[in-house]
Amino acid sequence: MFSEELREAAAELWQASFDHGFIQELVAGTLEEGAFRYYLLQDCYYLTHFSDAHGLLAAKTTDESVRSSQLALKKGMDEGEIAIRERYFKWLGITQEEYQKTVVAPSAYQYVNHLYRQLTTGTVATSLAALLPCYWLYHEIGVRFREVTSPNRLYQDWINTYDSPAFAENTRRQIDLLNHLAEVASEEERLAMKESFLISSQYELAFWDMSYTGETWQFGR
Repeated sequence: MFSEELREAAAELWQASFDHGFIQELVAGTLEEGAFRYYLLQDCYYLTHFSDAHGLLAAKTTDESVRSSQLALKKGMDEGEIAIRERYFKWLGITQEEYQKTVVAPSAYQYVNHLYRQLTTGTVATSLAALLPCYWLYHEIGVRFREVTSPNRLYQDWINTYDSPAFAENTRRQIDLLNHLAEVASEEERLAMKESFLISSQYELAFWDMSYTGETWQFGR
């Protein structure tokens, strides 16, 4: 399966995500709250555009299976995934004013731009490949660390989100769609899909580092 080829190609990047200090300390319950707070603020920005990207992908395709699935994912994300962030905002006392004043970090900005670049200049298949790591990597994190039980209730709640049956099903559907599109893709397009997938995988790793270090732009604001 083409998805297995992509997973193998991304293995080193994904292992670096599993081993990253942000994830390891989150699981151990020792991650500084400020780092998780910064992650949530940046992730809320990312998820807003990630949701929009599904709608744009639905409009881009003529494949009904892709269109209907992406619209369903967008609806579910608008109702659930972003709502979860809002719940976490309340948990940590993050106000809407704080969110609006938070400058989008370089890695979050660049990751979103990668998604939009695929949607505007890439194909349906390369666009789906760009979206997939956010599902698949997070689900693997949820599965990998579900038995550890972080002593921090907030962090364990976050882990549980990505080990849920609903998230697992959404991940599986995206993987199945990727394989479906790869079957009819040319070798050139399959290479472009792989590149798109790996770029997103690298940005996933950068997202942990961004949150862990409080990454900001070099210029002031």
